[in-house]
Amino acid sequence: MKNYEVAMQKEASKKYYYIRNLETMSIEKLPTQYLMHMFRANRSPNTIRRSAFAIGYYLEYSKEQEKSPTSVYILGYEQQYDFFIGFLEWLRMGKHKENMDKKPRNGTCNAYLKDVFRFYLFVEMQYQQFGGLNVLSYNQVTIADAVGVKRTLRSKAFKGYLKAEERNVRAAQTNEIITILEACTNIRDQVLILLISESGYRIGEILGIDYTKDIDYEKRMIRVDFRDDNANDARAKNAEEREGKISEETFEFLQYYIAEYWDILQHQNHLFVNIKGDTKGEPLKADSVYDMFTRMENKTGIQITPHMLRRYFANTRWEADWPLELISKALGHKHLDTTIRYLNVMDNKLKDASRKFYEQNSDIYGIKNFL
Repeated sequence: MKNYEVAMQKEASKKYYYIRNLETMSIEKLPTQYLMHMFRANRSPNTIRRSAFAIGYYLEYSKEQEKSPTSVYILGYEQQYDFFIGFLEWLRMGKHKENMDKKPRNGTCNAYLKDVFRFYLFVEMQYQQFGGLNVLSYNQVTIADAVGVKRTLRSKAFKGYLKAEERNVRAAQTNEIITILEACTNIRDQVLILLISESGYRIGEILGIDYTKDIDYEKRMIRVDFRDDNANDARAKNAEEREGKISEETFEFLQYYIAEYWDILQHQNHLFVNIKGDTKGEPLKADSVYDMFTRMENKTGIQITPHMLRRYFANTRWEADWPLELISKALGHKHLDTTIRYLNVMDNKLKDASRKFYEQNSDIYGIKNFL
């Protein structure tokens, strides 16, 4: 039986998440304060929702262990370590779900624990009397910048995470994209697929495009703009803004789409809308896009997702010799490591670069003299 419930209250376009104790029917104070902090920090509704469920699961686990979230602070290092390891194992066994047949991935379990640790860091900043968790010991690294100025980086780390499985997400192929485009039954879906393929934007960024503000019709540029009031909950990740250029052919097709559906589009500002049914004219939501890709897979036998199209963008630009930093910026990544994981051809490029280097710099160390 569940002891805690994640609930949401909506006011206009804003969503407020909180956690309720089902035994007392009271709101859990500290977790809800943290969720409100995330809201004020402009985190996306989906991110806040995931954190709410992660903390809700943790409260269930803590209650089973007869612990409160704050009582964990008085445990010694080894006890804390075992406690959080136990939470990971509890998650991996599927005890946080009513249906325990489908076990979560290790990476998902780790993500939930990281959400819990972020909650604890918030508590420590708000209420200094709790101190800090022993298991989040400091790692300290000193580095020097380009001019030799040294600075010290400190980060908190927990060493007990589960070994995450490799995400075997491949990039879409050009011939697959063409087949899916041919199978589409309307221009809207075709334009959406083309824009993701040519911009590398996330699905939330694409669905947040305001055709009256975000499209530079003269320069053929499309801008990602952060808004937290989109009717379809579409948001730019990390509250970022950037621009991307698309091909002349795709831009002309985009204008054709706007003209074709102008009778619907003119009543609101979202570029992508529902084009039939009871929700005709309302902003298109991510679930509807994934349903469309599922229909295309059933029709063609080809599986393609928005994320696979982003990887397609990354790989085609890499093959065209774009610098890694430029691809990373275009994708909106914070770290180059994330971009590297998108690139299927990185290993081949590395091998080829190494081969060419040694061809041009043979016998660097004068090894022949030792023979």
